Amino acid sequence: MTLDACATAVNQLHPIERVDLAKTIYLVNHGWHVGIVLQRSDIPDKLWPETKGFSNTRYLEVGWGDKDYYQTPNPHLGIAIKAILWPTASVLHIVGFNERVTSYFALSEIIQIHLSDDGFKRLVDYIATSHQRNLGGISKPIAKGLYGNSQFYLSEQTYHLFKTCNVWTAEALHAAGCPIRTSITMTVEGLIYQAKICGIVAQNR
Repeated sequence: MTLDACATAVNQLHPIERVDLAKTIYLVNHGWHVGIVLQRSDIPDKLWPETKGFSNTRYLEVGWGDKDYYQTPNPHLGIAIKAILWPTASVLHIVGFNERVTSYFALSEIIQIHLSDDGFKRLVDYIATSHQRNLGGISKPIAKGLYGNSQFYLSEQTYHLFKTCNVWTAEALHAAGCPIRTSITMTVEGLIYQAKICGIVAQNR
């Protein structure tokens, strides 16, 4: 899809004044969930203060999911069933890296999406407000992440059957202005199919 077509879709969802699509994000298909990659220098620290912990990195990948399932390297069926059947606590997984996105995730399908400044700020705000913070407004890492320079943070939101990791990502894209229907994004396939409407395939698996 061309950038003009993407801009049309964005403005139909959020009728705002047409601006240049100045920011680029990437969706990384991990097989069971999709991560969102943003360029760190594009992110205002005041909107998402946790990025200060990754000051020496070019990109940040963020994902969201069930607290126990996400933090278990090799989760068993029981954890998966618990996450689906009962509302559970959730976490954000943030990874900092400097390589090109297609190099760092060389084996993954990657979708590239261009956003307006306003849409990008709404995306960042959605991610930032997903953090659980103490009375001082601070969200501290709770554990080392799964790979590379990464950390887990507690989330304010609850994971359940109708709010899966892919629904969370879809809601983030919807906030940014992408024409995503969150009701059909419980699976990776549903999310990626819709993401291609407002982006382009940067890398096939």
